[in-house]
Amino acid sequence: MRISLNWLKKYVKVPVSDEELVRLIGARLVEVEGVIDETHKYDNIYVVRVESCEKIPDTHLTLCQIDVGGESTGDVAWGAPAGAPATVGEDATAGPVERRCAQVVCGAPNVRAGMLAVWIAPGAIVPASVHEDAPFVIGKRKMRGYESNGMLAGADELDFGDDHSGIVEIDPEFAKPGDLIADVFELNDLILEIENKSLTHRPDCFGMIGFAREVSGILGEEFAEPVLVQNPSGSLMLRFVGDAQGSFDEPPEAGKSRMSGARPWRQALQISIKDPNICQRYSALILEKHGELKSKYLTWVDTILSKSGMKPINPIVDATNYLMLLTGQPLHAFDYDKFITVGGSDSPEIQVRLAQAGEKLTLLDGKEIELGEDDIVICSNKTPVALAGAMGGESTMIDEKTKKIIIESATFSLYNLRKTQMTHGIFSEAITRFTKGQPPYQTLSVAEACAEMLEGGFRVLDAADEYPAPEQPIAIKVTVDEINGLLGTKYSESEIRRTLEHVGFRVDKRNRGLQIGVPEWRTDVHIKEDVIEEVGRLLGYDNIPLTLPLHGTAERNKMLELKSKVRDILSKYGANELLTYSFVSGRLLEKVGQEKDESYKIVNSISPELQYVRQSIVPSLLEKAYVNQKIPINKFAMFEMNKVYSKKWGKTNEKVPVEKMSIGLVLAERKNTETAYYKAKMYAAKLLRELGIEAEFVTGLPDEGYAKPFEAKRAASIMVNNDRIGVVGEFKNSVRNEFKLAAYLAGFEISLEALVEMSTDKRKIDLVHRKTEDLTVTTDKTYAEALMEVRKKYPTAEISPLSIYQAVGQKTRNISFRIAI
Repeated sequence: MRISLNWLKKYVKVPVSDEELVRLIGARLVEVEGVIDETHKYDNIYVVRVESCEKIPDTHLTLCQIDVGGESTGDVAWGAPAGAPATVGEDATAGPVERRCAQVVCGAPNVRAGMLAVWIAPGAIVPASVHEDAPFVIGKRKMRGYESNGMLAGADELDFGDDHSGIVEIDPEFAKPGDLIADVFELNDLILEIENKSLTHRPDCFGMIGFAREVSGILGEEFAEPVLVQNPSGSLMLRFVGDAQGSFDEPPEAGKSRMSGARPWRQALQISIKDPNICQRYSALILEKHGELKSKYLTWVDTILSKSGMKPINPIVDATNYLMLLTGQPLHAFDYDKFITVGGSDSPEIQVRLAQAGEKLTLLDGKEIELGEDDIVICSNKTPVALAGAMGGESTMIDEKTKKIIIESATFSLYNLRKTQMTHGIFSEAITRFTKGQPPYQTLSVAEACAEMLEGGFRVLDAADEYPAPEQPIAIKVTVDEINGLLGTKYSESEIRRTLEHVGFRVDKRNRGLQIGVPEWRTDVHIKEDVIEEVGRLLGYDNIPLTLPLHGTAERNKMLELKSKVRDILSKYGANELLTYSFVSGRLLEKVGQEKDESYKIVNSISPELQYVRQSIVPSLLEKAYVNQKIPINKFAMFEMNKVYSKKWGKTNEKVPVEKMSIGLVLAERKNTETAYYKAKMYAAKLLRELGIEAEFVTGLPDEGYAKPFEAKRAASIMVNNDRIGVVGEFKNSVRNEFKLAAYLAGFEISLEALVEMSTDKRKIDLVHRKTEDLTVTTDKTYAEALMEVRKKYPTAEISPLSIYQAVGQKTRNISFRIAI
């Protein structure tokens, strides 16, 4: 996601520098992956008037004389214009105004005398090439024998989309010759690249209004809620009025609307939601064309879409996309007449339902997909016309012949849409927002805002709003002491109240505490701890005093302690710990003889090679053994401790797969193939013995998935009190051949779940916290001598070595120690 700071500042009072603003956003709201500096992207690019056009014979080119304005155009020199500067008008206060003219050869079919265009002056960089390795600098050159100074730019050259059909045109109501294009459209900007994953729980922040609200809270500034979202009840009179450029800066007076007042809606449009769990709310408007939209001019909306990484398409689609960026609420537009035709009825009903097996749909991009039973579809009566939340259908696509449209504004189940996203590979801006769980409070008001943006060319005929189970407001009780107690702070009640109110919470004093009304857009706040977290985050975790925690009797985490102990033991004997994916391929399971039907399959796997959850650790280690043997490494031992899964173990009460902890080890002895099995057995025996567990190694393997890779004739079950806790041995020839491994490998797989109950380690948690520091000594002495010198200075400390470094040709060496006092 991209955020324009210029657009953000239309809603937020920013009393700090841009650098500090970016730092605060990163520290208190969301990770900022990068900042794109566009403050000079549009330097020396001007609004000009085309004074005259003359066709160049036998070409498609036009020789244009352009008026570049009466003010200085900076240091960019484009050469002497054709003819001397001419006085073309008078200013009532300043006297004669001298207009500067230039000659440009233009190949665009839409260039004409009298239009306002955009001129890239000689010496300026074409904006679309700014971030390329070799930016394109416009110069002065001859074309067909005519001198051309700079160029008249199209939308693609200005980096406002892909349109190359002609040059852009500027509305004369908002600019004059000589204006810098950067000033007209506020293009000198910084663009923040936001890491989407860190906002997964905050759908409100995927719109500029919600993002600005949060930034206001971070800065401690009040936020003026736009009229669009002040009343979530769904009044058809809600409006968000913009100026003629399409910017939405000034709200209308209360109760006023630029649309023609309240309408007696016919309610001819019917909406049927088959299951409220898949669609919480569905709002729709029918709009009829009654004029022409000003689509020929470059607008504020075009520039905002481009800054946000989207492409202007046409006025209708651009309006839906702009409002999605503004509010976070995706919209979609259907061709009404096509919608009626597809449904086969003059009484249209919009059905929202789950797709049926075998149904197919052709999307807007021309791709035909087979729908799955988790897909949500929008239907005209019973016929699917769109894949809900993802992409519209080709059958109801808007085109130049469209006379009526349906504006859809709805919310859909994020869980279904996540499956749809992965199944069909659709990662649009809209589905990205829907998969975050868009709340239903603003669907109708955003649809109406879209109608108002299109009011110049469309009028509203009808509206419908289906909301089967409206959400109930959430109120949370919390005290100031609870907030400060959990955070370790001393915030006052007024400071807490002000902080929460800045981001839309309603705070009332109740008895001895506060009652917090959660705003409709905060789908992540449900309990008092959520409220406390908001206070800490908005006021800055970095402002919380650093204090040592109070130590009481800590409950031991037996598994964590066991893993630490196992790690120490195996590392002491030369084994290296690995961490591999818990996801494996079906081919890996087949290589070791494990049944794929016993493994859980991942529906939306991150890779075709990672479709199953593994049953045991050893197969993953065998893949790494091949890599090490290939290097080659003659002798190695590697282990991993991690979770494993099997369908045989069933599911928990919460209907999720049972998970168990296991340790696997694989080792190699290249020089003596006969010792591999015994070496693996030695590792297992020493590990168990140091854990205080007496085990027996009994011939025979269980018929379990984790034992499948091992050769029964050269393997054994590890038994403790007649309970099998694992296996040890060499691997089958078939397994070695599949992995292209030599004959000298062996290993084991042991259940950590069993070991954690059997271990006799009685250590208690060390509640003594030591201060540590690192010390580096430069000396010509040996390590032992240096250690003795350090010991004299720190007689009671724990001293451990860190590193020894001696540069080539030097007599002294640097010896580093870690000292725990």
